[in-house]
Amino acid sequence: MRSLMVVLMAVSSFPACVSELKGVILDLCGVLYDSGEGDGVAIPGSVEAVNKLKASNLKLRFCTNETQATREKFVGKLQRLGFNINVSEVFPPAPAAIAILTHRGLRPHLLVHDGLLPEFDGVETTDPNCVIIGDAAENFSYQNLNQAFKVLIELEKPLLFSLGQGRYYKETDGLKLDVGVYMKALEYACDIKAEVIGKPSQMFFQSVLSDMGLQPHEVLMIGDDLVSDVGGAQSCGMKGVQVRTGKYRPSDERHPSVTADGTVDDLAQAVDMILSHRGH
Repeated sequence: MRSLMVVLMAVSSFPACVSELKGVILDLCGVLYDSGEGDGVAIPGSVEAVNKLKASNLKLRFCTNETQATREKFVGKLQRLGFNINVSEVFPPAPAAIAILTHRGLRPHLLVHDGLLPEFDGVETTDPNCVIIGDAAENFSYQNLNQAFKVLIELEKPLLFSLGQGRYYKETDGLKLDVGVYMKALEYACDIKAEVIGKPSQMFFQSVLSDMGLQPHEVLMIGDDLVSDVGGAQSCGMKGVQVRTGKYRPSDERHPSVTADGTVDDLAQAVDMILSHRGH
């Protein structure tokens, strides 16, 4: 009953009335599915929840820090899990990073997962003048981290771009270290501050809002990461709801600096409450 009331409070606390909510942004890993061996596992009720949102008059987008595969392959995995999702609806950090590289004339040294490398086909990487770091998983060896360090430390004005800054994420066999841990190591070693591309970057969230054609107060973000999903959305003027799936930890509800506008058991519960409350 408590989580039901929390959701009602979250919905009723929007700046405008609930009937004026026009869009929803969903995180993917930890909200729709848990990654792991093969394609991973859909979280119970999440496939149906996405279908309900798509059948409503709400605009729907998916905002992820996924950097272990190209957007096309990633969406293909989600479709195999049963989700009705199109490539154009999914916003990962790699395409945004490529746009920045092109605009600023940068040549990156890539410390990323092998599955993401095709995203950077056509990007000039010789004589690098910056470093891009993503969730490289097994590629986070000492040798590879040290190579990225050497590129940065030899630059007059070192530039480090991080495709997210998460501390950890959940796979089917437990929690795993995320890119933010390795980003911090390079920041410390080189005495620099990384430019984050992806959640919780306000610019990243704003690109999704722009694609939706909506204002922040018209959109709700639902995610499992209190800081990157909820806090990032709130910094842009959106409301943020956290699910108790994925990387959620009970301590999140006592976080010293980020408080979710609502906390729900899972995506299915959030969607049912939003749609039923908007219908009144």
